[in-house]
Amino acid sequence: MSKNQARMAMVIIRAYSDDMEYWRTRIDLSHPVWGDYRDRLLSLGAEPFPGPCELSRLLPTGLCNRNGYPIRFVAASKLPVVDYENHIYRQGEVSTRENSWHDLFNALIWCRFPALKVAMNAVHFRELDAGGEGRRGKQRDALTLFDESGIIVCSSNQTILDAMARRDWNHVFRSKAGAWEDEISLFVVGHALLEKFLRPYKAITAQALLIELDGALMKQSRADKLNVLDDLVAERLLAGSMLESPACLSPLPLMGIPGWWPGGGQDDDFYDDRKVFRLLAEEGRIAPVYFW
Repeated sequence: MSKNQARMAMVIIRAYSDDMEYWRTRIDLSHPVWGDYRDRLLSLGAEPFPGPCELSRLLPTGLCNRNGYPIRFVAASKLPVVDYENHIYRQGEVSTRENSWHDLFNALIWCRFPALKVAMNAVHFRELDAGGEGRRGKQRDALTLFDESGIIVCSSNQTILDAMARRDWNHVFRSKAGAWEDEISLFVVGHALLEKFLRPYKAITAQALLIELDGALMKQSRADKLNVLDDLVAERLLAGSMLESPACLSPLPLMGIPGWWPGGGQDDDFYDDRKVFRLLAEEGRIAPVYFW
């Protein structure tokens, strides 16, 4: 190798190292979407990119799947072709790709919503043959959609939740804009959704599980509500009384939430964009509002 080639190689290695060393700078931690994950992201060390061992240390102590195996993240390179959900249930090993934002955010969801992720995996396993002839079945389709792009939206105000289900965006984002400060709680559970916020765009749309919470539960701290929802949604999934099909989820354009759009003001023209704030078709199905 010539001196010039060696010099160029060092420049490339240094640039790669610097980029991965400061991987966290790619994330705008001031945005509300990172609120429930900010502490865990900041706790990760300065290795080039968080790997399976470091991510496994963030998991709740003693977390096991429904088959009794400890949950842990394992490098995908060490797991030759495996059926992803089947392998998690049978071995407790979550295949995690190197330098993958998608898998990093998936790990964060496991750490924040452990009961929910364990329940989702168990239902995936239980429903493996539900669709017949290799098809996934409606419930597995719903779980996959929720796992990738899901949010939990809860409020003690049924009118607001009904408006969301009907896609009455004028009521949800304009008439009740102030409700997003104290009457509505939103929890992100979709790891692909988090990945989209590396490069935010106006049309980011989540799939919302709408829950009317008892007033006393809504008054609890955000951390307490998150823990309660983690357990309650997990219980209902295992009981087969929630997310039976994709129709149980309601689309919610996230940039309509006051203060969430980083690209400027949220004026009338912004909300009148029907390519983003789509209305319910005449014969469209309205997602259910669950109650606790």
